[in-house]
Amino acid sequence: MRTAARFAVYAGDMFHSCVSAAVMAVLLAFAVAAPPRARAADAPKDIAGLWKAKHLVNTSASRGPVIVRHDAGGWRAEIAGWSAPVRVDDRTISFELSGALGSFTGRWEAQRTRIAGHWIQPPNVDAGVPYASPLTLLRDGAVWRGNVVPLDDPMTFFLTIAPAAAGDAPRTRGAFIVNPERNLGWMWRVDRLERDGSAVKLIASPQRKNGVVAQGTYREADDVLSFYFDGRGGTYDFARVGADDATEFYPRGRPGAPYTYARPVAEHDGWATASLEDVGFSRPRIESFIRMLIDTPMDSVHAPQVHGVLIARHGKLVLEEYFHGESRDRPHETRSAAKSVTATLFGAAMQAGLPVSTSMPVYRAMHGGTFPPDLDPRARALTVDSLLTMSSGLDCDDGDDASPGREETMWDLPPHSDFYKFALDLKMIRPPGQRSVYCSIQPNLVGGVLTRTTHQSLPVLFHELLAKPLQIGRYYLDLQPTGEVFMGGGLRMLPRDFMKFGQLMLAGGTWNGHRVLSRQWVAQASAPRMDLGRYKYGYLWWVIDFPYNGSTLRTYSALGNGGQLVMVIPKLDMVVAIYGANYADQGTFLLQTVYVRQYVLPAVID
Repeated sequence: MRTAARFAVYAGDMFHSCVSAAVMAVLLAFAVAAPPRARAADAPKDIAGLWKAKHLVNTSASRGPVIVRHDAGGWRAEIAGWSAPVRVDDRTISFELSGALGSFTGRWEAQRTRIAGHWIQPPNVDAGVPYASPLTLLRDGAVWRGNVVPLDDPMTFFLTIAPAAAGDAPRTRGAFIVNPERNLGWMWRVDRLERDGSAVKLIASPQRKNGVVAQGTYREADDVLSFYFDGRGGTYDFARVGADDATEFYPRGRPGAPYTYARPVAEHDGWATASLEDVGFSRPRIESFIRMLIDTPMDSVHAPQVHGVLIARHGKLVLEEYFHGESRDRPHETRSAAKSVTATLFGAAMQAGLPVSTSMPVYRAMHGGTFPPDLDPRARALTVDSLLTMSSGLDCDDGDDASPGREETMWDLPPHSDFYKFALDLKMIRPPGQRSVYCSIQPNLVGGVLTRTTHQSLPVLFHELLAKPLQIGRYYLDLQPTGEVFMGGGLRMLPRDFMKFGQLMLAGGTWNGHRVLSRQWVAQASAPRMDLGRYKYGYLWWVIDFPYNGSTLRTYSALGNGGQLVMVIPKLDMVVAIYGANYADQGTFLLQTVYVRQYVLPAVID
């Protein structure tokens, strides 16, 4: 009414100034129409659509140039504005930053012109564990220089909110979350959003007892949704993703992105590259496969989240494609596929002549060469062979929530707990070698035997026996509370580098002419030694047979939760690597086996 009155006074003044009645009518009409337009502006803004929030959560990990110097004041290290005293002896050098910002342990090499070791970064939010990564310091005059590149700790959430549908409760919208780092959207089971003014809630599906997953606010003036995620980095501000904006929510930025095959780029990592046609692949069929991945609808939390597909044949890398913002330069989670690396490390130790063998009694090795008194006879009979085939007989089963030795129970132990002691204290419930049961404490114990027997740390063994000969320069080993490497899974590597473990096995234990494993070890590790679930199991490698051209095609694979796969196909002289993010979801198996059977194998024409 105040707006109409203001225009009426203005019109009256104009009338007395000889303005026509027609002009006054137009002004009055505008005055009457204004209030409805103002009321429309007061309507709540629609929040349907795609939203994104991302944090670099753990910023405490030090990074950048590091300098170690020795002067009249003694030995000191400097990194990222921090300084710390250095401990030095004839063989080793180490330092630790205050405030748990990182530490370093290394060895003198090449007449003290080089220090080779590992940087230990603090626990991240993603996995909640510290990581060890290689760090070499080279002498430069009176100092030794290097560069710390810690594992980044991003946490990303995409929130999809559906338009209001007929029959929906007032203020309720269908919704789901995609979280590429941990797949928390699936674990939380979010299926709808409730809005009451500026207050918003993310609600779990009816199968979840807790109901409300997160609460937050919608700031309409800024068009921002904010939610607090406990234990995942605090409050996340979600920005709307425009209809024309490219985003890693989609496999290649936006739906329908074009694709044309290109030969992989040659890097200084030991991989020779070639085109698909050079090694007997149908380019149209592989292009059709990649286009299918690009066009996969991201319409639910269960949609396949493929991060990378790589193929090598006849020793040459011929396909390398990445999706959802991943790249050849970004380390990827390998989950339990790294269990196969544990077997590879043990085989490499044997090849190097270290005092280990698969027939070693585990309890004797872990207790300094003597058996503990009053030990169960079945425990005395436990050897490394049974650990490598998941047939230890220990009371552990990762698929049974009530199992006392399951991996989740172990990780829930108090801080600084000894995982080796936890495993060795379990009861024996069957003779070793009788039955295979999937349980991550078994390959982890393999690591314990290695380090106790060789008197070398697992990071040093991994670097010397595997990383150096395989030309792997960047990796991140996840650590137990006691500081040793967890050998039950979780290694992070560049996709091309992790694929090398499959090529190493395919080549009979060699990489670019350097022998890492014996041929005998490769044959033993890849043989179907035990039944484990629906498949056969070797030394921490899964053995799976596929129907192919009227016969059976034997493969063996490193498999990990979420869709991690390195599959070796000896008959076709081929290695396939797939990386994904469908952690704990059914999409894991789609990525690991179905894609290979339905798309990769039919593309082989020679």
